Amino acid sequence: MGNVILKANGVCKTFAHDGGQVHVLTNVNLDIYEGDFTVIMGSSGSGKSTLLYALSGMDRATSGNVFYNGQDINLMKEKELTKLRHTDFGFVFQQMHLVSNLTLFENVCISGYLNKDKKANDVKEYATSLFKRMNIDNVKTHLPSQVSGGEQQRTAIARAVINKPKIVFADEPTGALNKKNSTEVLDLLSELNQDGQSIIMVTHDIKGALRADRLLYLSDGNIVGEFKMPKYSKEMEKSREAQVAAWLNSLEW
Repeated sequence: MGNVILKANGVCKTFAHDGGQVHVLTNVNLDIYEGDFTVIMGSSGSGKSTLLYALSGMDRATSGNVFYNGQDINLMKEKELTKLRHTDFGFVFQQMHLVSNLTLFENVCISGYLNKDKKANDVKEYATSLFKRMNIDNVKTHLPSQVSGGEQQRTAIARAVINKPKIVFADEPTGALNKKNSTEVLDLLSELNQDGQSIIMVTHDIKGALRADRLLYLSDGNIVGEFKMPKYSKEMEKSREAQVAAWLNSLEW
């Protein structure tokens, strides 16, 4: 187990609805460890994505604290949060949000240019290495509309890691992909994690859950279950799937 890289203390998130309040997260306490592949699961409406956004600073918690490097990101000014998202945090979503009139390579590089500490040539050099590693070098000059969903998502992952972030947050990254492309994306995330990248992923898919070394289960806005496993290996997938399925069934998933 690595060092604690992100810490949530008593995190609550409340939304106004029809003149009342909906409590989506209720007193969530959580430590995220460096180098872990953490997967958050739960039924629809359990607060999975809301928790991810609160942990990443994409949305502020109503109350409670989220500490990163000893700083409460809930107390950061928007300018500080923006810098954090350009340097230490990377994001992958179900919808890739690629800029339609930029090539795949330009989509990745532009995120690198937003980090003022990086030189343009260094960004391009690292982007080139990422495209080769992710097996999309042959389509880097294509527009998003000219490639498959899997190639778009691998580009989105390259964009997420172009600044070598400490944590990658992934919200249903395979939700819009077919089985083959989903497997390729999950393989890539597993490979990044094996290299030491910290990943926090929300998914409803048991195949995605298998990639975790730490599974968290959310119900009614709070963490009600945790399951730890060794790092993922293809050889152990079947036995791993049986263990995860049994754990999820015990939580009435």
